Amino acid sequence: MADQPLVLGIETSCDETGVGLVRGTTLLANTVASSVEEHARFGGVVPEVASRAHLEAMTPTVERALRDAGVRFSDVDAVAVTAGPGLAGALLVGVAAAKAYALGLGVPLYGVNHLAAHVAVDQLEHGPLPKPSIALLVSGGHSSLLLVPDVASDVISLGSTVDDAAGEAFDKVARVLGLPFPGGPHIDRAATGGSGDAVAFPRGKYDDGTLDFSFSGLKTAVARWVEARERAGTPVPVADVAASFQEAVVDVLTRKAVQACRRYDVRDLLIGGGVAANSRLRALARERCEAAGIRLRVPRPGLCTDNGAMIAALGAELVAAGVDPSRHDIPADSSMPVTAVHV
Repeated sequence: MADQPLVLGIETSCDETGVGLVRGTTLLANTVASSVEEHARFGGVVPEVASRAHLEAMTPTVERALRDAGVRFSDVDAVAVTAGPGLAGALLVGVAAAKAYALGLGVPLYGVNHLAAHVAVDQLEHGPLPKPSIALLVSGGHSSLLLVPDVASDVISLGSTVDDAAGEAFDKVARVLGLPFPGGPHIDRAATGGSGDAVAFPRGKYDDGTLDFSFSGLKTAVARWVEARERAGTPVPVADVAASFQEAVVDVLTRKAVQACRRYDVRDLLIGGGVAANSRLRALARERCEAAGIRLRVPRPGLCTDNGAMIAALGAELVAAGVDPSRHDIPADSSMPVTAVHV
């Protein structure tokens, strides 16, 4: 293992400053400084606040990762950084820092795609990805189905959200129910005391023949249902609403993921992104994959949310594949398409 390159990964696409150190497919450190509490009082991520938090957290988070891994700056062989997609200002902080570290250390720089990194990180826990795989990525900003022949070079978009992403819908419904930000974990916890069959919420694009997603109508349906109860002076059963909303989301996600596997004759499904930490999504995906004869891979929750380990993992994959490094004048691309694995 010692002769494999040591890759430093930096992630700043949203509200978490993540720094990871990976050697080959071995995770040495995964350090995260989150600014979520600073955003909670606003009910969502404020880009300017996120950018400032990244500036303040960058140096101490990198130094903590090096200590956790028991390595020095001089041991680093390459630097990988999220070049996009994400919040423009937040991305700029990470890209600028990565350029400085790469230039200062005299090592290659790899600007990588945040979404492809959510796929690559699974290799740190479950080993090399089968080729090809189907990936379902679900987070605050993305709900995507991908065909992945090779995570280092070939990622194909099969479907995506046409409006609100799943994680965004969780946040908005949590606000309607009076639950804190971020909404995903709180709805997951509240749902444990409710019934997923209590309210028949709609399933957008459930059986439309595409592999796209839509959660805006579901979010609106929940808001109207809650408002009607409140106008009538009737208590809102928060646990039942949370469970029914969550069931509607994961029903659509898992149904479309299995459809993608069948349509493209792929027997391996990976689920990644922050919403992949949701307990009901993991359970229903496991149930439906077993019934369909599909092998399911889901990283542990700490590797699903945004982190530096996933960036380092994709960087290590690019190094191993002999991919040319990025130029040191790479931009931060807030709308970087998933098909662009690196820049």
